[in-house]
Amino acid sequence: MSITAPDDTRLPERRGPAGPLSGLRVLDLSAYIAGPYGCSLLADQGAEVIKIEPPTGDNLRKYPSTLEAESRAFIGVNRSKLGVMLDLKNREDLAALMELVRTADVLVHNFRPSVPPRLGIAYEQLKAVNQRLIYCAVTGYGETGPLREKAGYDQVLQTMTGMCALQGKRGEPPEIIYGSVVDYYAAALVAAGVASALYEREKSGEGQFVGVSLLRSALTMQSARMVWAEGEPKDVGRDMRSGGITGIHPTREGHIYISANTPHFWQALCAKVGLPELAADERYDSVRKRAQHAAEIVPKLRAALAGRTALEWEELFGEEVPCSAARTVEDMFDNEQVLAEDMVANFSHPTLGSYRGFTRPVRFGRTPGPEPFAAPTLGQHTSAVLATRGRDD
Repeated sequence: MSITAPDDTRLPERRGPAGPLSGLRVLDLSAYIAGPYGCSLLADQGAEVIKIEPPTGDNLRKYPSTLEAESRAFIGVNRSKLGVMLDLKNREDLAALMELVRTADVLVHNFRPSVPPRLGIAYEQLKAVNQRLIYCAVTGYGETGPLREKAGYDQVLQTMTGMCALQGKRGEPPEIIYGSVVDYYAAALVAAGVASALYEREKSGEGQFVGVSLLRSALTMQSARMVWAEGEPKDVGRDMRSGGITGIHPTREGHIYISANTPHFWQALCAKVGLPELAADERYDSVRKRAQHAAEIVPKLRAALAGRTALEWEELFGEEVPCSAARTVEDMFDNEQVLAEDMVANFSHPTLGSYRGFTRPVRFGRTPGPEPFAAPTLGQHTSAVLATRGRDD
């Protein structure tokens, strides 16, 4: 359970240069990952993002975490936001939201389609308040169809759309892809869709509805598989994996991922591991042929890799063979390349204290954007934000 800090009476000052979205106000009514992280991506670009939570808070706050004061997931997904607590079933709080809507550029939520009209915050209802509002709804399955009211979650959509079946080995049980990949891709679609709608608004002067669903996200990620030629059978191979050579292999110590699909990289790999005869064999001179003969090639490759550690092979391969030793996410905090790209920042949180976390994924040369700040505690900036709308504390 998260700890609620006292309500701050002043808003945090955003330090640093402006971003491409500086001056815009975003109301984030969403929970979990897809909508909230999409809004964090907008905050990275300078937008003022106000996270509006019910008195019970975003359910992600209650997820298991080894941090005592806060949920690690919530902290990681909600950087650079102001925290406001409103009960939209309360008339006064709903009126306060409407005042914020009048000054907002974007509103994002992840309610099921039937919920916003009941709360009085459907697109047509808010359009009457602010015609320039970009209204982004994140749903599980979309706005229409028989599943429109069904609750959607990352791994549910993975399982439904075939991702888990393809992740598992052929003929064996399906396997989940951990890391909330569907949610995070949906978050990117939220940021991209909102940005495009804001660009169009500059020409038309009008806002519009933007719909993002986890179903669309899961299928978009499989565009290379979502091709069914006329006359093909249903059970046709659609996997993009290029055989056993490109993949993760054991070494004397640790594992290493190797990609050797192009002729140049295949020849370099064979030379580096001391198997030049494989590169000279016409039976193996294409990705398709190597996939067909993987049972012959892989044992020889792995026997050679057993002579060194993963880190030693990584250094030996250098830039000639695309590869990486298998690392943990903890290794990334002090990774030389990550630090060189300024991907990790120091944050100060009211209850958690000091911590290091990810900053922003996109770099802008002229408008890099202000420095990020920590995710809010529940309702942390309620008084300060509502005071700007003239509401008594």
